This record gives sequence, C-alpha cells and structure tokens, in this order.
Amino acid sequence: MRARAKKIFYGWWMVGAGCGLQFLQSSLLMQSFGAYVAVLQDERGWSKTALSGAAALAQLEAAILGPLLGWVIDRFGPQGPIRVGVVIFGIGFMLLSQIDSLLGFYGAFVVMAIGASLCGFFPINVALIHWFERYRARALSSLSLGLAAGGMFVPVVAWSLSTWGWRVTAFASGIAYIVIGLPLAMVMRRRPGDYGETVDGTAPPPDAPGRTASAGDGRDFTAREALRTPAFWLVSLGHGFALLVVHAVNVHAITHMKEGLGYSVERAALVITLMVTGQIGGVLVGWAVGDRFEKRYVAAICMLMHMAGLLLLTYAVAAPMVIGFALLHGVAWGLRGPFMQAIRADYFGRAAIGMILGLSYMIIVIGQIGGPMIAGVLADATGNYRMGFTLLALLAGMGSLFFLFARRPQRPARAAA
Repeated sequence: MRARAKKIFYGWWMVGAGCGLQFLQSSLLMQSFGAYVAVLQDERGWSKTALSGAAALAQLEAAILGPLLGWVIDRFGPQGPIRVGVVIFGIGFMLLSQIDSLLGFYGAFVVMAIGASLCGFFPINVALIHWFERYRARALSSLSLGLAAGGMFVPVVAWSLSTWGWRVTAFASGIAYIVIGLPLAMVMRRRPGDYGETVDGTAPPPDAPGRTASAGDGRDFTAREALRTPAFWLVSLGHGFALLVVHAVNVHAITHMKEGLGYSVERAALVITLMVTGQIGGVLVGWAVGDRFEKRYVAAICMLMHMAGLLLLTYAVAAPMVIGFALLHGVAWGLRGPFMQAIRADYFGRAAIGMILGLSYMIIVIGQIGGPMIAGVLADATGNYRMGFTLLALLAGMGSLFFLFARRPQRPARAAA
C-alpha cells in the first residue's frame, strides 16, 4: 500500500499567495514609480518635489492608518482588509489613468495608498507571523521574493509607458491587479488554530532550535509594554533610516540615471532589474541563514551596504559603479527587509503584533517620506541629486548603530495562577 503523501502546511500556501500579491504591487507601482515620475515630468512639466510629494503623502496616509489597521487586524484578522485593499488599489490605478492635474494625481495616489496599506506588506506579514515561529524568517524571506521579483517587471512597465503611454498602462495595471490579486487574497486566513492547524504545522518540542520564546520565558508583550522598551524605538528608527535610501531610490534613481548619467528610461529600468537580481539574492541568503544568526547584526551590515551602494550611484562615472550600486543596494534590501518584521515578532511575540507594527509605522514614515522629499527638494534646488543622495547615504550608515544597540527585551512575567 502506498504511503500517504504528506500534507503541505497551509501557511506555505499563504506565503505563495502573499508572494504573488507583493509581486503585483511591486512590479506595477512600488518599483515602477520612478518610471512614472520620469514620464510625467517630461509630459506634464511637474517638478521633482511635486511628484515626490505624492509618494510622501501616500506614506503619511499609511502611517496615520497604521495603528487603526493594526488594531483591526489583531481583533478581526488580516484577510478582510487584504481583500478590500486589492479592489481599492486597482480602482486607484484606474483613477490615475484619468487625471489631468497635479491635484488629481495626488487624489488618485491617496486612493492607491489606502489600498496598498490594506493589502500590502504590513497585513500580509502579520498574517504569516501568526502561522510561523520556528521558520518565521524563512517564511518572511520567501514572501519578499515577490517584492524583489516585481522589479524584474519594471522594464516591461517602462516599455508600456513608452509604447502605449502612461494612461493605458495605469488603467491596464488596475484591471490586472483586481483580476489576479483578488483570488490570491482569498487564500489569506487568520490564525491557524481557527482552522484546526498549529503554528508551523507541527507541535514544536520544548527545546527546539530557533524557538523565540517558551512558557518559561514569559508572555507576549502588549503594545503598551512594547512602547516602553528601547528595542521598539531602536528597531523602528533603524528601519526608518534604511527606508530613507530605499524610497529615495524607488522614486528618483531612474530620473537620476536619465538626467545625470544620460540613460534612457528603458536602460535605467535595466539597472533596476539588476538591482532586483541582487535583491532576490539577498532574500535567498536570508531564507538560508535568517533563523541561525543574530538578525540585528545582519541588519547593521546591510545599512552599510545601503550607504555604499547609494554613494556609488551618486558619483558614478562608469558602468561598473552603477553595477556596484545595483548589487550592493539590492542585496542589502533583500536580506534586511524581511528581518524587520521578524525581529519585532521575535522580540515582542504574536499577541499584539498588528498594533505593534502599526505603531512602528508612525516612526518609519520618517524614512518613507523623508527620503524622496530630501532628494527631490535638493535636486530642484541644486540641479542634480548629488547633495541629497550623499546626505541620505550617510544617514543610512549612521542608522546601523540603531540595530547594534537594539537588544532583545526581557519578556513580561506571566500572571500567577
């Protein structure tokens, strides 16, 4: 009699669905936004500061929505917000295709930002954190493959923008996101116990390697208790300083290569594709080693790689320097990104992780808004990106210190029986 095939843990199906959602959001907007900026600046004559303002407004909305969304996810689960967010995000793209003014551009972007917050990295991460513990870093790194692989699609978006125009590209992107994204969103579920499953799909032995806590270690943190720890603030500030570079690159790298290095939009998009190749490599390294090494030390090293990569792009005089930027920044982003949520889950537990992540978004928004705005304002003022990119690179290097000092806090004691 043939042995019965081993059942695949449902959490890995959620990882696959989340990876697909991240791929769509990354390819159609997050890593393609710079291509839209370059095209809209040429066609509409809008300044870099004005276009950066839309990205800043989107991140401000995400920060304001973060704590409320965290509370909703902790109380009702992430599956509902993710499904609603897919529809709103797609509608936002369709609205973008119809705009004729900067105000309309901002309005469409706000709609897209609301949708992205509801179905993006934050709620999907919370969903997976509830399903994984021993393999948490591996699951979150696998999820980030979608975010990274989305960059491979940027040349296709750039080609569509050049061939069909930004209106057709935006409208088609909205339709595609809803049609493909909604079935993926239906895969997401709340806690494994609600469906007769266990965390990681097995009952872990008491001394299993890679465990983040045991009954004797104390209970999970509440959001209020997490706010009182230095680790919450240090990890959040380190994360925010990393995003100074990440978001500045996403918004302005293509324009810098176009105006400062003489690249076409299509050629600059190929550099982004190389960066994404490095990002995928970083994700795979994190998948392999994420549950074995001290994550804060790895994150600190990645901050230095962000700094070095952006400086190479800023002062590039030859193709090898641009290639160096793409690989250093890409590997650092892919390796560090999944660790940001894994560190918080390791330190604070799962009980209030939605609210804890939501509150942290009010801090990391400094980087999400500050990076594109600093680069855009200084580029408009000086005529190039050198001053802005240099400043952001040095801040990222300084941000490595936040991770070095972010030690794991002692778990709160359990109440006496």
